[in-house]
Amino acid sequence: MSALRDRVRDYLALRRGLGFRLVEADRYLRNFCAFMEQEGATVLTSSLALRWAMTPASARPTTWAGRLTVIRQFARYLKGFEPATEIPDTRLLPFRPKRCQPYLYSQEEIERLMAAARSLPSRQALKPHTVFTLIGLLAVTGMRVSEALSAYREDVDLESGVITIRGSKFSKSRLVPLHPSTVQALREYAARRDACLANRRSCGPYFLLTGRGIKFAVSEVHLAFYAISRTVGLRTPQMRRGPRLHDLRHRFATETLLRWSRAGAEIEREMPTLSTYLGHSNIADTYWYLSAHPELLRHAALRLERRWGGSV
Repeated sequence: MSALRDRVRDYLALRRGLGFRLVEADRYLRNFCAFMEQEGATVLTSSLALRWAMTPASARPTTWAGRLTVIRQFARYLKGFEPATEIPDTRLLPFRPKRCQPYLYSQEEIERLMAAARSLPSRQALKPHTVFTLIGLLAVTGMRVSEALSAYREDVDLESGVITIRGSKFSKSRLVPLHPSTVQALREYAARRDACLANRRSCGPYFLLTGRGIKFAVSEVHLAFYAISRTVGLRTPQMRRGPRLHDLRHRFATETLLRWSRAGAEIEREMPTLSTYLGHSNIADTYWYLSAHPELLRHAALRLERRWGGSV
């Protein structure tokens, strides 16, 4: 069975060379190899893959589907070397992930959130200003929360007005240009940050820091955001779900598409630009934003009517 483990190793190395991280796939495939050894099997079959995927029996169907997807992808690769390999049918354990309905903030709501962030109770003098700056930065750039928190000081070039995002999701790097007003806001934050942390012997290399001079944990930022969103009335203490920080990224994308639509631009021609800017690995993820706003949905329907005729 070491031959199968060798194939798994080569498969993972090949896909990682293409930029995939495959942390979960690595764990699943090694576990599947152990299962095959326990079964005394030498050929990957659909029945074996299905039996392995549906363990443990207490797991959710989404987990089963994810496990089988990993094996299906590997089986396609393995079949080139082992013709007897069976590729599990895509109709087995079907699952389509359900997207969260985005909350599209108004400009007034963003301003209220930022004002509340500045008044956030904290023993760290810098923390409210970091959360304030983070919310504003996400709103005007569409960056992911993790990207903003992981940006090093040298990645935020305030002279050129550009943030370099390195190896974020899908290991893609890109440049994010900044409006002059954003540059000024970041300059003011950097000056305040350096003043607040002047007496500390060492600080982290990140641009956005806590009052302790270290990188903000994503969970800590989310807790702070939940607190201020309750303050401004976007959440109640009883709400388990509600507007998220990530929804600022949705708002940026839809506002960009709306500006293009109102200006009469060819959205289809501009879509790859937005996809690249947002760091999407698949342009289909960018097209999804067309369904996230009534006006954009009407635009898409009109485009279909012009293309195919009739009424949509």
